[in-house]
Amino acid sequence: MLLRLLLALAATSLLGGCYVLEAARGQLDLNARRVPIARLLAAADTPPALRAQLALATRLRDYASRELALPDNDSYRGYADLQRPFVVWNVFAAPEFAVEPRTWCFPVAGCVAYRGYFSERRARDYALGLEARGYDVAVTGVPAYSTLGHFSDPLLNTMLRWDEAALAALLFHELAHQALYVKDDTPFNEAFATVVEREGVRRWLDAENRPEALAAYRAREARYREVAALVAAGRARLQALYRRGLPVAQLRAAKAEEFARLRAEYAGLGGAERDYEWLFEAWPNNARLLPVATYDDCVPGLEQALAAAGGNLMQFYEAARALARLTPAARRAAACRADRG
Repeated sequence: MLLRLLLALAATSLLGGCYVLEAARGQLDLNARRVPIARLLAAADTPPALRAQLALATRLRDYASRELALPDNDSYRGYADLQRPFVVWNVFAAPEFAVEPRTWCFPVAGCVAYRGYFSERRARDYALGLEARGYDVAVTGVPAYSTLGHFSDPLLNTMLRWDEAALAALLFHELAHQALYVKDDTPFNEAFATVVEREGVRRWLDAENRPEALAAYRAREARYREVAALVAAGRARLQALYRRGLPVAQLRAAKAEEFARLRAEYAGLGGAERDYEWLFEAWPNNARLLPVATYDDCVPGLEQALAAAGGNLMQFYEAARALARLTPAARRAAACRADRG
């Protein structure tokens, strides 16, 4: 779904580097705004719409620990209104003729495929600097992140902009990062959280006896998978193109043709897919395809691992932890194959 393209471990990318002071200020401001949800639910002056959302979030939070075996801690037991549409803005970058992302390395999170800012202006300024150095860049607003249990992450106003299934997806996804996180392996981490998210949302809606909402969620997921498959095929073609060693002028022309093909294929999916138009801007840009790759490259293999566990989440978590102990190459070979089983 669109929401998944916006999610990232922004907090972990903010834990080091030359901009650590801004990161610290942003995290401190967020923590200072945190109010216990129980207090807001008990307060007479809490707006009814917010009260309903907080009550739902509380039920989802309880369900996550009780039924999905996700961490039972103070994360998402508090609420913070940041009075802005996103909590952070992530910068993605890729070389002009490569589909692999530029990475940034930090003491806690390791190397990740994006760099996050609490300020949109600073994110865009940094992106402009990368662009001036010849990179393709993309800046995406992020509604939520996980500090991997280092802080008690609050529920944010930025997380309450979507429907029930999307809110459930956000909470389950971010808590999954607290359950398992492998340093220096963004694709594996995001795939693990995505698989837990999808399974959790399906179970929640089924437990709530919401067949129409579940059907809508599955349809939305199916549409997203169509877009993800289109992007994966396009990235494979671009990768083959960039390895041909053509002169720069020919490469740029061929790159433009490939992105024109991607836009045409995307248009062929129909009007229901308009949420993803930002991936296919008018100019060829490798970085705009990165969020899909970051979240989905390893999803099929891990979905099959869950199926091999008979849908038992505890067994799946143990299998994922076993994968986490492998070397990066072995883990990718084992976790990111769509034919495992």
